[in-house]
Amino acid sequence: MATTSTYTVTGMTCGHCVQSVRTEIGKIDGVTSVDVDLASGRVVVEGSAPIADADIAAAVDEAGYAIAG
Repeated sequence: MATTSTYTVTGMTCGHCVQSVRTEIGKIDGVTSVDVDLASGRVVVEGSAPIADADIAAAVDEAGYAIAG
């Protein structure tokens, strides 16, 4: 069962930021796609199975950023 979740990540200011977030989230088991929009901070994660919000938050934190809200 494929799933899609959307998050807002704060603190990203450049293409390197985008790549860091994409790379860390992409390491999570089950993630099939990560789309990061720098201007809005929006991150769309697609997975082959539901992915825990806590796992996404941990990956974003590892990249040096935070999920808004």
